[in-house]
Amino acid sequence: MLPTIVLVGRPNVGKSTLFNRLTKTRDALVADLPGLTRDRHYGRGLGASCPYLVIDTGGFEPKAETGIMQEMAKQTLLAIDEADVVIFLVDGRAGLSPQEYAIADTLRKSGRPVLLTVNKTEGMQKAIVSADFYALGLGDPLSISSAHGEGVRDLVELALESVPDLEKDADDLDAEQGKHPRIAIVGRPNVGKSTLVNALLGEDRVIAFDEPGTTRDSIEIALDRNGKHYTLIDTAGVRKRGKVFEAIEKFSVIKTMQAIEDANVAVLVVDAQEGITEQDAHVAAYILEAGRALVVAVNKWDSLKDDERDWIKREIDRKLQFLDFAKFHYISALRKKGLNELLASVDAAYKAAFSKLSTPQLTRVLSEAITQHQPPISRGIRPKLRYAHQGGTNPPIVVIHGTHVDAIKDSYKRFLEGVFRKAFTLTGTPLRVQFNQGENPFVKEETRKQGEGLVTMRRRKNAQRAELKAKKEKLGQKSK
Repeated sequence: MLPTIVLVGRPNVGKSTLFNRLTKTRDALVADLPGLTRDRHYGRGLGASCPYLVIDTGGFEPKAETGIMQEMAKQTLLAIDEADVVIFLVDGRAGLSPQEYAIADTLRKSGRPVLLTVNKTEGMQKAIVSADFYALGLGDPLSISSAHGEGVRDLVELALESVPDLEKDADDLDAEQGKHPRIAIVGRPNVGKSTLVNALLGEDRVIAFDEPGTTRDSIEIALDRNGKHYTLIDTAGVRKRGKVFEAIEKFSVIKTMQAIEDANVAVLVVDAQEGITEQDAHVAAYILEAGRALVVAVNKWDSLKDDERDWIKREIDRKLQFLDFAKFHYISALRKKGLNELLASVDAAYKAAFSKLSTPQLTRVLSEAITQHQPPISRGIRPKLRYAHQGGTNPPIVVIHGTHVDAIKDSYKRFLEGVFRKAFTLTGTPLRVQFNQGENPFVKEETRKQGEGLVTMRRRKNAQRAELKAKKEKLGQKSK
């Protein structure tokens, strides 16, 4: 395996900033607010002498006994167990904190190599800034600036020197992973997204807490299940725009939208106890607009009575009728019921999203659709559709060539989408139909003739004017 470096420290010391610096990304949310990161965040380290993995963790409070801070501490301890070397980050501008004695004691007991690193030392005398941190008993402190990149490369190289057996390279890891579905778990806050992720993984990989807004960042996690490889993306809950006030939540919503764009399949989780809300429909519409394959998971189904289940199904038919191409699964993430069927639909949706559609088959299906129902006449002209071919995948795009296609209405376009989806069994993915206006060669020829006629007419008139002028000049000479 690749060497793993874990970033540990109390809240707001710059761990996420260093994570982004090491991975050369902006994957981790960064703001001048403590407690922003809560779950473990994995990334591929770049810019060192060999490849490595880096794990960002939330603010570590080893003595936390209740609430969200206890759950964050559990995540950090799990990350330390996975570490080959730990970078213990402290804030050089804030100075030594009593909380950091407890963190240092926990790291010593873990038995992992620890590099004590003083961050935010740009423009300061490093020897003076680092002096207080010798009291932690973790050796000589290293001074860096994660925001400006000062000393970061030397820190990483020193960390990698602490790890034996650096034989595996990045190409091996890429070959192992291969191409596989990327699944974004999305929905409103507190509908059970993180619980579903943990249920699929079979471990408490992300914090699942009975409090809306627990997940703030988009966390990518590898999943191997039933002999197949996936990447799960746990996302923050998306609320109505009018209820989003905090800057952190605004960034979380942006990260969720980016996760949908980067995914191949989106699993929309809705809460069966609360019913189908307007916000559920908004999130579904965004997934549809992004063109991503979709599976709907109706969670907490086991807690409903029969009459309540009937009511929810009627609500789905009424409010989510535009998702008729998607599979709906009634699950319980807490009790791990219905998960295999859910993943089977994810596989089918992923396969449909990347389907290869041959031009002869598409044209044949188009011809049969036209025979069944011709395009309506518009402005006295009936559009003519000649042939079709595939224009892209994820989602599948069908390009139809013809004449007067700008007159085709949306209702007929939806009719064709349904015909193509049924003919090629494209379950779980939206389908886009585009029209391409064909060029009429007779129009070009007529235009050419008209142009030539104008030129000939102009030349004839010029010749007549010249002839008339010559006659006038001749008559004038005779009169003299």
